Amino acid sequence: MSGPESISIPLTLALVAIALVYVRGWSRRRGTSTHARYKRGLGVFLSGMLVLWIALASPLATADHARLTFHMLQHLLLMTIAAPLILLAQPVAVLRQGLPDRFVDHLLTPVLRRLRRIGEVLTHPVSCWIAGTAVVIAWHIPPVFELGLHSHFWHSLQHGSFLAGGLLFWWPVIQPWPAIPKWPRWSMPLYLFFATLPCDALSAFLAFCGRVIYSSHGAAAHASYAARLTDQELAGALMWAWVTFAYVIPAVVITIQLLYREVPSGARAEPVELARC
Repeated sequence: MSGPESISIPLTLALVAIALVYVRGWSRRRGTSTHARYKRGLGVFLSGMLVLWIALASPLATADHARLTFHMLQHLLLMTIAAPLILLAQPVAVLRQGLPDRFVDHLLTPVLRRLRRIGEVLTHPVSCWIAGTAVVIAWHIPPVFELGLHSHFWHSLQHGSFLAGGLLFWWPVIQPWPAIPKWPRWSMPLYLFFATLPCDALSAFLAFCGRVIYSSHGAAAHASYAARLTDQELAGALMWAWVTFAYVIPAVVITIQLLYREVPSGARAEPVELARC
């Protein structure tokens, strides 16, 4: 597969167009909504778009064929940074309002109504967990990995599936509009914890198997076997550390929020009164 340009102009323009639609929707919604998350959503969404650009259209995107570590970093950015940032910005509601009214009324809304049942299945926590996990595991199977390495089409599909898998995975955790909670909130820390297990297994295999798994990776033509093995071990270590923090920190935050809600307001004030005594 030939190396891509240092900066992808078409993808950059596409991301800018999406950002402009969001800005239009945000500006229209700002005057009608007083909820704080909509007011800060612009910065969050633009941050997500920036991470997408870094992962897919910046010079970093050209390095994933040279080093497995950069390849891993690219996919981690898509799944654990860009995807949750986009969902935190309430993209469905704001982008919908940023599109032309005729397009929304006559095309988008009827299509979404027809796809409602499919959407309910796809956004169920079980489906979301399987999607996020399957994407990670499937694309690291050596023959599948080779497809993305030697074909522009499969490489683009790989990137798209990582982003889509990330959006689905974080959907029940963040619950942006129009999400309807299907599981109790206390199940989300368990959802996140169990998601770390297959990633830990994959990262441990890459780090400790003692042999190069992807022998035809771009680095193979430019580096020694020892250098390629070191690169693979670094990629496995990066995945293990990154996923652990990316999944465990939200689980801890959700747990603290749940515990705080369970404590009566009087009980929370009691330590202050004792301190005054």
